[in-house]
Amino acid sequence: MPSAPVPRPGYRKLKRTLDIFGAGIGLILLLPLMLAISIAIKATSRGPVIFRQERHGLNGDVFTIFKFRSMYTHLGDGTGVCQTVCGDPRITRVGSFLRKSNFDELPQLLNVLKGDMSLVGPRPHVPGMLAAGMAYEDFDARYMSRHQVRPGITGLAQVSGCRGETTNPVSARKRLEYDLEYLEKQSLALDLKIIAQTVSREFFHGNGY
Repeated sequence: MPSAPVPRPGYRKLKRTLDIFGAGIGLILLLPLMLAISIAIKATSRGPVIFRQERHGLNGDVFTIFKFRSMYTHLGDGTGVCQTVCGDPRITRVGSFLRKSNFDELPQLLNVLKGDMSLVGPRPHVPGMLAAGMAYEDFDARYMSRHQVRPGITGLAQVSGCRGETTNPVSARKRLEYDLEYLEKQSLALDLKIIAQTVSREFFHGNGY
């Protein structure tokens, strides 16, 4: 696995400081919204408010990610290998709103505080993630390189429009290209730019499903 370029001195400490500060402030400011979402989930479908799933983190280590549950419990896929598609019948009415607005990702601020994730980085994938019908690492030998940094709540691929399914080989490779580009260019300025773009494009003009 090729080594990621070494960022400027002090970047990692500044990035972790930004993560802790940003996640802490975010949890405080968003607490009323998160409570409202929790009530809506409980009131409209059976099952837990928080969905937990194993994902690959830094160096490929596995951690448990937190998300607001957006699917019916009896239809959900705990492995995550069965990817969500447009109009997916497994998604609840509240879940559809959460995914479109990306509010389902808000509990990952806890993952950031724990150190499992960063605010910005390649999105964490489930073990066995598929690309064009095959394991991602078989689809592209560079895939494991993306695990050399902490995964993020948002990333360069996401703000560049690469979201959703990875069944198409062109879109699957393009997403990986953005992840590898982030490794090459990572800096505090880029992180702040991605965060600003995420707030603007995703929370106010979200198109997730």
